[in-house]
Amino acid sequence: MSDTKTLYTADVHVTGGRDGAARSSDGRLDVTLSTPGGPGRGTNPEQLFAAGWSACFQGAMGIAARAKGVTLPAGLAIDAQVELRQGDDGYSLAARLNVHVPGIDPAVARQIIETAHRTCPYSKAIKGNIDAMVALA
Repeated sequence: MSDTKTLYTADVHVTGGRDGAARSSDGRLDVTLSTPGGPGRGTNPEQLFAAGWSACFQGAMGIAARAKGVTLPAGLAIDAQVELRQGDDGYSLAARLNVHVPGIDPAVARQIIETAHRTCPYSKAIKGNIDAMVALA
């Protein structure tokens, strides 16, 4: 195992599962949870994962762009889809990021996206574990 330094630990307490609540120890996250497509008013783990992965991915893109001497546009945006699937082997996830990088040459944008996908901690965590795709939109 390589030497690693913990930069941050998220500490979240969940009660009630998919129809419960989640609250972080610092109080910054305090959400009601509900089953996807259900009648509840809360968010669900798939939405939270989509938000977390896209936010982390944008950070990784910023690092990749700076290394190339490129300034990312203010209009940079990511549309994320996380699917909850059910098959013969039970439940699984699939995910896709559609990255919008207006005003940047598409070839340069793709290079930045590819680098971000190799370095983003979320991308690393799901690599080989779920169907995942990242594309320039």
